[in-house]
Amino acid sequence: MSNSSEETLVAAIRSRFPGIIDGEKESFAYMDNAGGSQVLTTVADRVREYLLKTNVQLGATYKTSKVSTHLTHLGVIAGQKFVNAADISEIVLGGSTTQLVENLARAMEPRIPAGAEFIISESDHEANIGPIVRLAKRLGLTLKVWKVDRETLELDPEELERLMNENTRLVCVTHCSNILGTINDVKRFSEIVHRYPGAEICVDGVALAPHRYVDVQELGVDYYVFSWYKVYGPHISQLYVRQKCYERLSSIAHFFIPEDEHPYSLQPGGANYELAASLPVILEYFRDLSQGLTSSAVTGTPTNADVKKAYNDVIAPHEERLAQTVVSYLLSKPEWYEIVGRKEWSSDRRVPTVSFYIVKGAGAVHTGERKAKTVKSEDLVLKVDSTERYGIRWGHFYAYRLVNQALNLGDDGIIRVSLVHYNTVEEVEGLVKVLDSILSNL
Repeated sequence: MSNSSEETLVAAIRSRFPGIIDGEKESFAYMDNAGGSQVLTTVADRVREYLLKTNVQLGATYKTSKVSTHLTHLGVIAGQKFVNAADISEIVLGGSTTQLVENLARAMEPRIPAGAEFIISESDHEANIGPIVRLAKRLGLTLKVWKVDRETLELDPEELERLMNENTRLVCVTHCSNILGTINDVKRFSEIVHRYPGAEICVDGVALAPHRYVDVQELGVDYYVFSWYKVYGPHISQLYVRQKCYERLSSIAHFFIPEDEHPYSLQPGGANYELAASLPVILEYFRDLSQGLTSSAVTGTPTNADVKKAYNDVIAPHEERLAQTVVSYLLSKPEWYEIVGRKEWSSDRRVPTVSFYIVKGAGAVHTGERKAKTVKSEDLVLKVDSTERYGIRWGHFYAYRLVNQALNLGDDGIIRVSLVHYNTVEEVEGLVKVLDSILSNL
């Protein structure tokens, strides 16, 4: 795709997000997308339409309830298509990724055998590991930490193999670090885990789903969780549960609901109606995106193939350019910046979530060592905030173990620039100029 064609397409993409194009706001660049993306106009419209026209209890026999029930059911089907699950019963909706994993841990608890062991990755967001840490503590079971390599910050599959044994019940790992931007080889991790009968794998896809295609069957995972509000939708999250895994989970729903009634066994109180009903229009957006957002009307029910094509042909190539712009700039100033994560921009190895800290004035270090932070991450971000043009952020971003234990950077943590496909190269170049100006005067 030529630069002019890409610019035209990105402009069309941005027109779908009212938060970006609303008057003077267009001059503000949202670069904290790993915390939550902007929302599609069609999503907001669908939520509004549901609340104003079909806001009744599900499951009744009168007309409006039938319509409402159907609309929320379509939301579950959209969730199934998005990750290529085999059946709609494998899709559990909930308020947040944190809540869904906590529910999963509670459902596992009554059927965990004595002597079971859990493995958590050190690079995970706490949402995917905190509930399992608490579960292990409640049951007095062994918890192992799969640590990142202290030099590369990568998760070594061979280290996972060393941690695994016949007692392993569950391995929790992220598909993509919300700090490092690294895309992990989840399919290989799944293969290692499943060499041990009884072992399962739970994958956090929150930091991956906005950027790359997810196929849970191809990945071979048992559980996969992500948040739709980071994939251009409303504040609702989704947990995939492989059908056979329900056999090892108890129900956390009301006692009179059959234990084999899935996904309700893991969905106490049900899902948010209006938010679930908005999910199909996100897939419609991916369908339109897969066809280049042409001006002519795009019709037809969105498919998983549409989602895959949109990610692979549109989102990944553009995001690679965004990542290249950030990473290449940071690499050009090694005396100023220390990148946390991969020092590359290939779209099959990382997403455009780029973290770093300031080392200007730090002394020389030995090969393989990291320079010491010389400027608080908070201070740098506040200086960027003062321009009122760019929204970036500092902190540990709930990857507390990675930032505080592996990197030893404390709660001040890192500076994170997290981009998505509606960001532009021009926005990134503007941020680079601001950073250059600030650091030149420090």
